[in-house]
Amino acid sequence: MKMMKTGLTSHRPLSGQLYKYTNVVKGWQQRWFAVDPETGVLSYYLYDGPGDTIQPGQPARGEAHLAAAVICPSDEDSRTFTINCASGDMLKLRATDARARQEWVDGLRAIAEIHTKAMGANPPLQPREQLAVHDAMASARQQLQATELSDAALARCIESSDSPFPHTDPDLLLLKATSAASMQCLLQCLGVLHRQQQYATLTVSSKHSDNEH
Repeated sequence: MKMMKTGLTSHRPLSGQLYKYTNVVKGWQQRWFAVDPETGVLSYYLYDGPGDTIQPGQPARGEAHLAAAVICPSDEDSRTFTINCASGDMLKLRATDARARQEWVDGLRAIAEIHTKAMGANPPLQPREQLAVHDAMASARQQLQATELSDAALARCIESSDSPFPHTDPDLLLLKATSAASMQCLLQCLGVLHRQQQYATLTVSSKHSDNEH
């Protein structure tokens, strides 16, 4: 059986090889990733490189739901990007090159947007306050994407600095680290808020269903 063919277009599911950061000890691990555009679920599988095969029905090593996820290129290099899920989980991934990263980011964002909108689709009788919350969450996601770009710009500026302070200046390194940590904290906060929003929506829907009966 031949290895699955990578397809990074809007007309077919996304699939292909990526490296997933596990932890400081294990570092980067090669995995095969595939997205089901119907469910908006990103799954990844054990993969040993060219020549390896992904068998039909093979259990996934892990999954991530893309609805309400924030997908951002990393400032570390031209290949790394992150997926910050609404659950609060984060995947740190690395593509083979800059072009592949951009294709993955664009494709994942497109699928995430579709399923985020579907998740936000509400019944006609939903309270006005709930609609306002959905609008606020969408605005927050957009602001965080802009903040991620600003954080990356700051990091690049520091790394290219040579006068009057070198890029190895302790204060500049502290500023870069603080900015990156703050960005991750904001993304985790968005995940917490999203979970609270989902719980509130389910509660309202349940009450509405009880009233109909």
